[in-house]
Order: sequence, then structure tokens, then C-alpha cells
Amino acid sequence: MGRVVVLGSLNVDLVTDVERHPRPGETVLATGPLARYAGGKGANQALAAAAAGASVAMVGCVGDDADGRRYLERLRSRGVDTSAVRLVPDVPTGQAWIAVDADSENTIVVVPGANAHVETEDLAALDSLAEGDVLLAQLEVPLPVVAAAARRASARGVRVVINAAPYAALPHDVAALADPLVVNEHEALALADSGIVPTSVLVTFGGEGCSWDGERFDGEEVPLEEVVDTTGAGDAFCGALAAALARGADRAEAVQAASRAGADAVRRQGAQQDPRL
Repeated sequence: MGRVVVLGSLNVDLVTDVERHPRPGETVLATGPLARYAGGKGANQALAAAAAGASVAMVGCVGDDADGRRYLERLRSRGVDTSAVRLVPDVPTGQAWIAVDADSENTIVVVPGANAHVETEDLAALDSLAEGDVLLAQLEVPLPVVAAAARRASARGVRVVINAAPYAALPHDVAALADPLVVNEHEALALADSGIVPTSVLVTFGGEGCSWDGERFDGEEVPLEEVVDTTGAGDAFCGALAAALARGADRAEAVQAASRAGADAVRRQGAQQDPRL
């Protein structure tokens, strides 16, 4: 079984409920308290991969503060190797401000903090990877670092999986290295408009499944009354997908595992299991 190395963000999620999301220039009152959860696409996906049984290492940055140290202990206690996560002095750990409406849809504003300080020098952990391993990356850390990581991993025969979220135009050669490049419906439209042609694209459609290079796979629908929070569904999908690919699963098996993880995620609050930080 291969390993999964996740390059990405680590955030403290500050989450509250609202009846509806405000229009531009409008103020709405929260309908619940402000909760603190562990988040960040990178850490979310790393923990999802670990929960799916993979051997996982995390590459990223947190602030040299109480939040950052607490987060590293959280990851280690759940089996994630944090030796390649750097503590950045005088910079806060990243934060995400999340509002969840009465229909369980969310809006998110990310304050990168230490995530913006990830550098190519932080990628030394990739040198231990080999064929059969998987690099999983998202775009909440500097794009040049993601590009360097993809090139470095691919040169070692490592499978590269990139979740193009939040969407940004990847260099053409980096997009071509991804197998697959994972996007949701909105990101897929932006990708089509960019003119970039990846080698492999997986488009997710929530409970309706996904399409991988044009092949359609059914999803696992969740009854509306069971949906609690959609915040972490995409991250759970990507982490479980990478774990399945690292253990040698074919596309159908990998997508099935990923869809099941995504469906489980929407049934709970926060982007991670037992998410309070």
C-alpha cells in the first residue's frame, strides 16, 4: 500500500449559523453561537485519507501560536505525520470564517495566515516518495509551491492528485500531471473557460455522483433531513479518493469509497470528524 502526502492548508474554522446569507451591504444576525473547529482543505483531506486507512504525512505551515501547536497535536493523535509542517513565528495560524444557512449551504472567507508562507523548501518530504505513493494538493497554499510539488512528485513516479479549489488557473504542464484534477461543477466551468486541457479530470456533482474523464459514476445521495453541514464533503471525497488510489483501487472502487466518505461528511457538523479545536 502506498503512502499519501498532503500538501495544503491548516485553518481554524470559525463557524456560525444564519437563517440566510446576507446580500451585498446587508447585515444578518447569527442564529447560533460561534464555534471553533479544525479545518483547512489540506488538513481536512489528510485526516480523511488517514480515516480511510492510508499512511499520511502533511506538508504545510501553521503559526507558532497556541492554535498551531494544538492543531499539530490533533493531527498526530489521529495518525498523521506532521514532521513536515513548519511553525512560522510572528504569523497567526490560518482562519476560515464560515456561515451555514437554514438549507445547510455555506459561505466561506479564508484568512490564509501561515498558509501563505509555505515555500518550496518545505517540500523535502516529497523526496522519500516513490511509485505507488500519492501526492494530494489543493490551492489554499501558494500556487508556485503546488506547481513545484507536482513536478517534483511526478518526476519520482508518484501519482499526483490536485483538487483545484479554491479555483486558480494552474500552469498547463502541472494540470497535465494531475491524475485526476478534481473540480466541482463551478470549478469545471472556470477550467473550461481557461483553455487549460488537463490529462484527467474528475468533476463532482454532490449526491448525484461524479464524472471522471467522461465516465459517469453514481453518488450516494443523502436525504435532505439528514444533511447537517456540507462544509467538508468535498475534502472528505478527495482524501478518501487519494487513500483508495494509494492502496491500488481502480477508478470505480476509488470513487465509491470517496462518495461514501463525502456522504458521511454532510451528516455531521464541521469539516472533520470530532472537529472542535
